Amino acid sequence: MPGAHPSEIRAILFDKDGTLVDFNRTWFGITMELAHKAANGDADRARALVAAGGYDWEMERFRGGSVVAAGTINDIVDLWHPELTLEEKRERIRAYDDYAVREGSRRAVGIDGLRETLERLAAQGFILGIATNDSEAGARTTAEALGLTPLFSVIIGYDSVARAKPHADQLELFSARTGIPASAIAMVGDNGHDLEMAHAAGAGLAVGVLSGNSTLDDLASLSDAILGSIADLPDFLAGRGKALRG
Repeated sequence: MPGAHPSEIRAILFDKDGTLVDFNRTWFGITMELAHKAANGDADRARALVAAGGYDWEMERFRGGSVVAAGTINDIVDLWHPELTLEEKRERIRAYDDYAVREGSRRAVGIDGLRETLERLAAQGFILGIATNDSEAGARTTAEALGLTPLFSVIIGYDSVARAKPHADQLELFSARTGIPASAIAMVGDNGHDLEMAHAAGAGLAVGVLSGNSTLDDLASLSDAILGSIADLPDFLAGRGKALRG
């Protein structure tokens, strides 16, 4: 799938969980705790809810593209609480969002080499941003907790736009706020919906990373290039590194 030449890229928009943050180490415990709340303390029911959300108990990881790995809090509430009224769902979304903002930032574990990689990219002149299906508040508090806020020009959550990934809205907002056309932006993410957004918005590059929940096969048809993690990105964009695919 042809994309822009790396030399044409001026800005990089990152997914958060699985791309900047170790998804399973950060979110498994939080998801289990929310599931216990949803199940009113029934441990078996909580395990079933987490499995429905995409956790593979044999592999001990969330599946790529699953509701927990790729969806929003709204999607999780819809899955776990189909019996609630609209107003009850809104209240549950607010409660879960508040918990996720607080605990997601407190327990955030960065991908290996996170700060060094972002500092290298900034030194290379790239404008950096975050686009996540977590809330904007969650993304901001996590960036702050990891000491990364000064490195990002724009931080966008699912609630910053009308439509979350895989729609184009987040990348279009990043483009509007930075003044950089989509064709000069690389979208980097670990799930298919990240790359689908890149194509929907006309991004210059759709770069998949294997640091999250997806496999090479999951991302192959959607990516212009696939890297092991963002640690490979500075050399790749400088023309010195080789992608696993692309």
